[in-house]
Amino acid sequence: MKSYTRYLRLNTEKEREIINITAQIQDAINSSDVTEGLVLVNSMHITSSVFINDEEGGLKEDFMEWLENLAPYKPKQYPEGYRHHRTGEINGDAHLKRTIMGREVVCAITEGKLDFGPWEQIFYGEFDGKRDKKVMVKIIGD
Repeated sequence: MKSYTRYLRLNTEKEREIINITAQIQDAINSSDVTEGLVLVNSMHITSSVFINDEEGGLKEDFMEWLENLAPYKPKQYPEGYRHHRTGEINGDAHLKRTIMGREVVCAITEGKLDFGPWEQIFYGEFDGKRDKKVMVKIIGD
């Protein structure tokens, strides 16, 4: 069995952003020499996410609006901010958004390609950005 690891470096232009990283994952698979196996894609930061969905601009906007409603940047119920902010950080909402959207995805590799449904793509969701972040891509198989 082969194993291959690549780290993607991301630094978003916005504080909150969703980026399609499917091509970067497929490029890592191409470099791995694995044709049958699995790829794990993991956000290595507790204020960002990796998830699978459809590449559609309106849907990305819907996700961000939905997340903001669930975990607002400035919550009305906590006028001084989230309790997490007592630590000196002001990204409590980003931690909650990451929990909702998930930490990682695992995808099948078949014949050297991501084995997806017709609309599936891999996304990196940034909720506390404009700074360096890392995504781990771990590929195992034959």
